[in-house]
Amino acid sequence: MSEMNALLEPGMFVRNPSQPEWGVGQVQSNINSRITVNFENEGKVVLDATRIALDRLFDME
Repeated sequence: MSEMNALLEPGMFVRNPSQPEWGVGQVQSNINSRITVNFENEGKVVLDATRIALDRLFDME
């Protein structure tokens, strides 16, 4: 898991840089390299944190 992904907690806002059309997402859970995020344009997605690095959005909180 990337260092950034390891720091993600429920309630934080993120973007998936490889899927910008999904829009902003809110982290639902981060357990054992599986991050569940609810994206505004894609819905709930479970991502493998070992394969993708999410961008945290600090200005949304």
